[in-house]
Amino acid sequence: MARPNEKLADALRTLKKLQDKHNGVVQSEDLKETQRAILVEEGFLRPVMKGWYVCSNPRDSDGDSTAWYASFWSFLSGYLSKRFGKRYCLNVDASILLHTHCTVIPRQITVILKQGGTSTLKLPHDTSVLLYPDEKNIPRNRVEVNGLQALPLPEVLCRIGPQFFKNNPREAEIALGLIRDPGDLLTVLLSGEGMPSAAGRLAGALRFMGRDADADRIVETMRRAKHTVRESNPFEISNPTLGNSRERSPHAMRIQSMWAGWRSDVLSILPKAPGLPVTPDEYLSQVDERYVADAYNSLSIEGYQVNDELIERVAKGNWNPAEDDHDKADRDAMAARGYFQAFNDVKKSIAAILSGENPGEVARKSHHHWYGELFAPSVTAGIVEVHQLAGYRSGPIFIRNSMHTPLPREALADSMEMLFNLIAQETEPAVRAVLGHHLFVFIHPYFDGNGRIGRFLMNAMLASGGYPWTIIRMKSRAEYMSALESASVGGDIKPFARFIVQEMHALESR
Repeated sequence: MARPNEKLADALRTLKKLQDKHNGVVQSEDLKETQRAILVEEGFLRPVMKGWYVCSNPRDSDGDSTAWYASFWSFLSGYLSKRFGKRYCLNVDASILLHTHCTVIPRQITVILKQGGTSTLKLPHDTSVLLYPDEKNIPRNRVEVNGLQALPLPEVLCRIGPQFFKNNPREAEIALGLIRDPGDLLTVLLSGEGMPSAAGRLAGALRFMGRDADADRIVETMRRAKHTVRESNPFEISNPTLGNSRERSPHAMRIQSMWAGWRSDVLSILPKAPGLPVTPDEYLSQVDERYVADAYNSLSIEGYQVNDELIERVAKGNWNPAEDDHDKADRDAMAARGYFQAFNDVKKSIAAILSGENPGEVARKSHHHWYGELFAPSVTAGIVEVHQLAGYRSGPIFIRNSMHTPLPREALADSMEMLFNLIAQETEPAVRAVLGHHLFVFIHPYFDGNGRIGRFLMNAMLASGGYPWTIIRMKSRAEYMSALESASVGGDIKPFARFIVQEMHALESR
């Protein structure tokens, strides 16, 4: 008879194959009953609904939402395909979120069926799917996006009403930015009896974004076809965040839009930059004085168990993994050593910035080096695999309990290039610091260390304006995470900007 650990090992081997094949979504029929039972009991599977499970981390608590948010779209694809084949289509609002690669998990998705009854599928963590039959509104030429049947983007834009532009201006801008030729829109607008109201709305939206020639083409073509078009701007934001962007990546467009949309909010909250220090050495000396407190708080936020004694021992070199087995095996000591090395490398970058180099260009060429220093000791000790030093991550990653999904691997190069371009072009240090930090973490380019590198980036950009090195305190961790979530999911950067000011003042008042 197989021992319990052998049963678990056998079940895990099967689960690994299923996880790779179905992106973390498993059906009961894919497993033997004994395998399913032990995987659920040990926390490797979590139930979604009868017969459906998602892969999870056994260390997650019962209320942890990470596994579900990570598998949301994969579950939806698998479930709808299993039940309806291709005889369904996501509605207009859900389709546009797929096309723009929205990073926020929606509370509810609406699915149109060719046949069947109306029902609501209740899912974990207050998410749901509304299913209803409406065959006449399912287009013949559907497209598949992330394994889901969706409306083609030109048809989506011709169908969305003015309320979408008011409630979701960023998604609307990105969707319009993906339309390179207005002829794609006109093909839909001229079909059947024509869509003059949609034509007027889209022409007004394109003109608002600075695409006058495209707006004119829509209006003139519709009028030649004998349609009366009344152009109107459906956006309620005062200025476009993308304008006549030639960017092709929806992910890079999102970074550009967030920067432009949030810039004025940051400037309204952060104090005016003091300016570059007259004596850079004095500034760097003050940075040194904050090393121990910064290392303790930054590492503690990420879950490492460190104290001042360990940090001082590492900094002074009283740490010898080559000869001391305890030091070699100490994950926390490795993290502390890596932080010390990276901190010193960031100081070199700050020195370059204080000497007059462009802050964005310094960060662009230095951030991989910071990352390498951060994890070099762990690689040497065999705790982290050496390939992780190669650069940006090679697969997906998820933020614990967040409804925000970091960008996919294929979006990282374009998005990071856009981020550093924006930092390099920005004239206000406060904006470089706050948005640089948030958008770095929003992208989450590495498998690990994103929070630490994001805080290093923030402080390098604060230095570019003469602001003090600012420590995000461990006791403020919950507020910190909440402020990041407000920006990533709620679209509001103000709580995060106010939080940075709070932490800056807390340090200065000590």
